[in-house]
Amino acid sequence: MSTLPRTFMGRCKRAWRHLMVGTGTGRRCFPPATLKAIEQAITEGERQHRAEVRLIVEPSLPLGAVFADVSNRARARALFAQYGVWDTEDNSGVLIYVNLAAREVDIIGDRNVGRLIADSEWQAICRTMTQGFAQGEFHNSTLAALAQLNALLTQHFPADGARPNQLPNEALIL
Repeated sequence: MSTLPRTFMGRCKRAWRHLMVGTGTGRRCFPPATLKAIEQAITEGERQHRAEVRLIVEPSLPLGAVFADVSNRARARALFAQYGVWDTEDNSGVLIYVNLAAREVDIIGDRNVGRLIADSEWQAICRTMTQGFAQGEFHNSTLAALAQLNALLTQHFPADGARPNQLPNEALIL
């Protein structure tokens, strides 16, 4: 049996899942109170460490990206570049990318932060979010993950005095 039909069917199922999740889902999962709490957690964390944190939520991939089989990681890397998370003075940007349709979270750290933090530590933060999301706990699991991230960044990349905020602290819902 050829794998082509299964690959085609897999892409169709994936496309259907992404078509069924829209911006309304993003707003329901991340209402204004949650977005404000996220902004506050990022702001407070950035007072404790030198990294710059950006959280981007994408309810679903564009259909072309679905059929092109763009992975969650590849999409996160593209958004890392598109939103200039790499463009910080200390090469200390960190992107948390949430794709609601795929039910996946990826973290991309710029080179100075990435050298100090092991993949297993990033994955633990992602698991905090995805496990909470599976139970419908978007608010609490996102804040718990940000607390983990901020503690990790404070440990490996502690603040060394006042510095300008280089990236918006507000979560972005695409």
